[in-house]
Amino acid sequence: MPSSLQLHRINPSHPTTTPHVAPSSDFLKQPPPLPPSPRLPRQVALLHDHSPLSPGQCTSAVVQTVDAPLSEVWSVVRRFDNPLSYKRFLKSCRVVDGDGDVGTVREVSVVSGLPAASSRERLEVLDDEHHVISFRIVGGEHRLANYTSVTTLHEAEAGPGTTVVVESYVVDVPPGNTGEETRVFVDTIVRFNLQSLARIFAAGGKTSVVSQ
Repeated sequence: MPSSLQLHRINPSHPTTTPHVAPSSDFLKQPPPLPPSPRLPRQVALLHDHSPLSPGQCTSAVVQTVDAPLSEVWSVVRRFDNPLSYKRFLKSCRVVDGDGDVGTVREVSVVSGLPAASSRERLEVLDDEHHVISFRIVGGEHRLANYTSVTTLHEAEAGPGTTVVVESYVVDVPPGNTGEETRVFVDTIVRFNLQSLARIFAAGGKTSVVSQ
């Protein structure tokens, strides 16, 4: 049954088989339009509920459909040690502690043109049964303090063969920025990553966003 967590669509994607390239910083200057989109199923929405927020924080979620079976998409998303498989704003990743289970820590370096150089991230949840992965940023050179991400996968209403990927986050609003500016910036990065994920499977999809 749908929840009250509303989604808003941003720039529907139509993934192609064009070569993957690192995005330019100009990509982040494109503010997304927000026409309405369907609600999330309640059981999924609850996993992306980051309330109550602390003062000075913001949260949002991006939704991407992928024309591939859930098991295939999950095999890519669950690889905490290999985010470069679809996250094009990263240029390197190394595991500094752990073996891929909860508690594993990775260090990633970020492509030039972004207000960040590196990020140290800890795996908080890896649920193969319910297809949930979550990490939080614990260090690095960036402006995303107290950042936590949750990603879930579930089958689309159309049935097996189409997967819905939802990635939400909560983060402190950096000094000198507004909550809206922060959401637009992070939403754009997450959206680009999920569109890249869809392109891996050479299929069409939709991208949506919800903000609080």
